[in-house]
Amino acid sequence: MSPPTVLFVCVRNAGRSQMAAALLEQIAGDGVSVLSAGTRPADNVHANVVTAMREVGIDLSESRPRPLRDQTVREADVVITMGCGDECPFYPGKRYEDWDLPDPAGRPIEEVRGIRDEIERRVRDLLGSLSS
Repeated sequence: MSPPTVLFVCVRNAGRSQMAAALLEQIAGDGVSVLSAGTRPADNVHANVVTAMREVGIDLSESRPRPLRDQTVREADVVITMGCGDECPFYPGKRYEDWDLPDPAGRPIEEVRGIRDEIERRVRDLLGSLSS
């Protein structure tokens, strides 16, 4: 049986969804397939997001925001949305969760660390629910 696929979606794919995907990959390893995308992707991952993730041993300096494609959503078993509202496509039969988290864009590093830590807590909860 193949591992479940989790898709993290936010508007710019430059902060929350990048952090969530990287944290899930680090924590779950090969136990989960991880995707992330944005409805209107930015050019780069936010600098303070790169810094905050580097502090926990994850290098996002080469990561690039990706556009959300219909096929990406179809591949996912679980879709986690973060602030994209009606822009995120909905497909019956998929598990959806909306994580209400502040956008780290333009926030000081201290706030980005807090967002990162909350995302990690939610990622661990999510992983627990995937294996139960």
